[in-house]
Amino acid sequence: MIPKAELLLPAGSLIKLKTALLYGADAVYAGTPDMCLRSQSKFSVEDLQKGIEFTHRYGKKIYLTLNLFMHNQDVEKLPVFVETLRRLRPDGVLIADPGVFMYVREHAPELNLFVSTQANICSSLAVRFWQNQGAKLCVLGREVTFAEMKEIRRQCPDILLECFMHGAMCMSYSGRCLISNYLADRSANQGKCAHCCRWHYKLHLRLKDGTVKELLIDENNKDSFEFLLEEDFRPGEYYEIVEDEHGGYMLNSKDMCLLPRLPDLLGIGMDSLKVEGRNKTEYYAGVVARAYRLAIDDWYQSPQTWDWHKYMDDLNTLQNRGYCLGFHDGKLTNISQNYEYTRTLGDWLFAGSIVEWQGDDAVFEIRNYINSGEFIEFLIPGTLDNLRLTLTEFEDALSGEITPRVSAGQNKRIRLRPQVWNRDINEIKKLLPQYVIARKPAPPEGENARFLAHKKSEFQQLIQK
Repeated sequence: MIPKAELLLPAGSLIKLKTALLYGADAVYAGTPDMCLRSQSKFSVEDLQKGIEFTHRYGKKIYLTLNLFMHNQDVEKLPVFVETLRRLRPDGVLIADPGVFMYVREHAPELNLFVSTQANICSSLAVRFWQNQGAKLCVLGREVTFAEMKEIRRQCPDILLECFMHGAMCMSYSGRCLISNYLADRSANQGKCAHCCRWHYKLHLRLKDGTVKELLIDENNKDSFEFLLEEDFRPGEYYEIVEDEHGGYMLNSKDMCLLPRLPDLLGIGMDSLKVEGRNKTEYYAGVVARAYRLAIDDWYQSPQTWDWHKYMDDLNTLQNRGYCLGFHDGKLTNISQNYEYTRTLGDWLFAGSIVEWQGDDAVFEIRNYINSGEFIEFLIPGTLDNLRLTLTEFEDALSGEITPRVSAGQNKRIRLRPQVWNRDINEIKKLLPQYVIARKPAPPEGENARFLAHKKSEFQQLIQK
């Protein structure tokens, strides 16, 4: 019998950790800013201790990241950090640097050592190498196709394997990128990536006299010419550079979404399915966890009748750059790149979350403006059902001030009294426990709507190939 895959969610803060677990994650991964590849992590050591205790209280797992490539100044901090790991006792530690792996194996042999995606594991040979070093789990590189993954699983049956299933894609090789270092003096391999691949670039011409001029592209001339790249060893193959009034986005990958290919991953017995996004909001964590939790459980219950479309609508509510299948079906195609837009777009916005219940009053933290008469939609854990609530006025949770509109601010919170629900308050408290998230419709914008429709259509093209 195939063992049930683990649903693994990112935890960029204590609140995101609790939200991911509430919406169905089996495990979470987290890290501190100085020793992992997420320099913007909101976790302190004290928060990690609380997160581990919370996670274990509910019978779930938590993995900590130690996956940067170290320089000598980093190595000096390693002994203290490893002692902290021994005290915290996470369920696993993700490492990429072979020297760090050797050090932790020697000085903390009781810890479960996992190999990070940064190690670029793309073959059964690499898996066996790390297994011989004492690794309990290997995270496969994003560049591994499903055909390769299937063969790796067959050749390496007695080690845990993990793969990415959803989230942002790096244009480089599993994050091994020098662009950020070159343009912004921020090393991606030290957890400080500036995401230069998401920037927009403008075309300039250098004249023979050495002066540089911008080539202005506007409504009057944009249809007059195209810009093409030709690479020395591929004569006659032209790659279009697209630029509009916003600039050009030559390196901007779409986001990965393997929901339509989930049966492939479950069918070969992948042990852990990973979601990217420690810098994303708790709304992202909750939506993705809920959709994939239900999709995974439903597949195991009835693979013959399973249909990915049922869960896709929720994932489309997230701000995204358009979805692609990553390298799952083979090498990337032009449809996997987003040449038109670098901003993330979506049909819905994160409205806020219930941060606590004070008796029968819900304290709701605002994460976006809400006007009188607008509805917000609470996402009920364990089901794709939602609960809508229309508010005509807003009571400040601290001062009691009533306003017809509320905007997000520093810990801005409102109080939701029992009468606003028009339902039994005990039922509401059961449906909407602490950390439940809510969303609101994004304002209709013609350009955004057209772009979203286009990206959804392109994703359908990828699925059908």
